[in-house]
Amino acid sequence: MAQHPADFQYEIYLNGLTGAVPRLPTDLTALEEMAERRLGPGPVGYVAGSAGDGSTARANRAALERRRIVPRMLRDCSVRDLSVEVLGRTLRAPLALAPVGVLSILHPGAEPAAARAAAAQGVPYVLSSASSTPLEEVAEAMGDAERWFQLYWSKDREVTRSFLGRARAAGFSVLVVTLDTPLLAWRPRDLDQAYLPFLRGVGTANYFTDPAFLAGLAKSPQEDLDAAVLRFVSLFSDPGKTWPDLAFLREHWDGPIVLKGILHPDDARLAADAGMDGVIVSNHGGRQVAGAVAAADALPRVAEAVGDRLTVLFDSGVRTGADVFKALALGARAVLLGRPYAYGLGLDGQPGVEHVIRCLLAEFDLTMALSGHARVATIGADALAEDPV
Repeated sequence: MAQHPADFQYEIYLNGLTGAVPRLPTDLTALEEMAERRLGPGPVGYVAGSAGDGSTARANRAALERRRIVPRMLRDCSVRDLSVEVLGRTLRAPLALAPVGVLSILHPGAEPAAARAAAAQGVPYVLSSASSTPLEEVAEAMGDAERWFQLYWSKDREVTRSFLGRARAAGFSVLVVTLDTPLLAWRPRDLDQAYLPFLRGVGTANYFTDPAFLAGLAKSPQEDLDAAVLRFVSLFSDPGKTWPDLAFLREHWDGPIVLKGILHPDDARLAADAGMDGVIVSNHGGRQVAGAVAAADALPRVAEAVGDRLTVLFDSGVRTGADVFKALALGARAVLLGRPYAYGLGLDGQPGVEHVIRCLLAEFDLTMALSGHARVATIGADALAEDPV
């Protein structure tokens, strides 16, 4: 790898001497429009769509846009260190790929392609429970690279227990528990296309290969897909879960546990009291509650409440290297990137995902340097100003 992620820009310029230009935009905010043109309305709507009228997704972007970086001058930034300590492991940069399910609807390479890209670029990959590929195959594609497992917390305890055991055996080191999806939100883009891939048995690979799940079926999913899908839908998530239920997860997972979907500081405190290791300040990219608080607006209060007790991570609305910088300044230890890498996958497979990672890290590296920061640790609240509303 290059000494600094920023060196990617010189690689691009040098390739231009032979007439080569990047296959995908280097402005990652342009990927969605390209995906809209090139991919089918069902798949792209599933990724791009949001809850209700999309107001929360718009608020996520607005909250990051409203914060403006205040560069400092004459600080030695000739050598930069982007590495961070997160949950007991050293990451190359404050970035991981967020869990995005059903990636086969975007590209036949699906989750293994995205996971290989993450591994090649030295960032953790968070695999969704709702992946198109069994977790063991994704793990095999990654070798020894850092991988985390995202859990949709099933109604069936035996299925949950089995998932956790399989994930640990396959080398997933961190458990990410998504709390904000006990029910599927009202998502007009999916509804207007009547598009829900799970009902076709897509995004169910971890379930259809799970012994505890299969034990509840009279016939295999290959023999009776409808019955398997019905069982999947009946146990996928559970709106009855409460804070004391976290003890079950702690009992069956011996590594770090991170709760995803935290927006209120009191919930963050409850997570700490329950013995969790971290929280992800997230509103599911605006996909669950229309009219919800922007994730970047929730981040400072959560970080202030539990930053000394828990690892605070962030997602929802991140599109650029500048966004990563802003999230760190608002109190996050690292960020998770979602939609942009999914678009990169859909448009160009594994190379598309690598392109997205390299662009994001190059821009973040340059943003750090040009703002007077040689280390991530020096990026604090004083690095930002807020536009008057």
